Amino acid sequence: MARVKRGCTARARRKRVLKMAEGYYGTRSRLFRTATEAVDRGLRYAYRDRKVNKRAFRNLWITRLNAAAHAHGLSYSVLMHKLKTSMVKLDRRVLAELAISDPAGFAHVVQSVNV
Repeated sequence: MARVKRGCTARARRKRVLKMAEGYYGTRSRLFRTATEAVDRGLRYAYRDRKVNKRAFRNLWITRLNAAAHAHGLSYSVLMHKLKTSMVKLDRRVLAELAISDPAGFAHVVQSVNV
């Protein structure tokens, strides 16, 4: 079998990893082996934390909706139940944004559900 010279391919691979490690501290941004470990770990954290980020934002929206619902004499669970039975198709993100940016509009939604 013929010998394979990998200079171009290996250099491209190393450049790609070191490019991803830009901004890392010390040798993590300069040496290929440590940069590879740091980049791999960073990519794992990024994958995991995309899910965690979704979870955290949902918790934030629920907290905001609970506070806004209590201001109108309802609990969060009662508000969501009434929204579902009234066929209101607004999700938690939109409702939380409405509660913060347009309290009158949120009050109108609550009144239409409460009737």
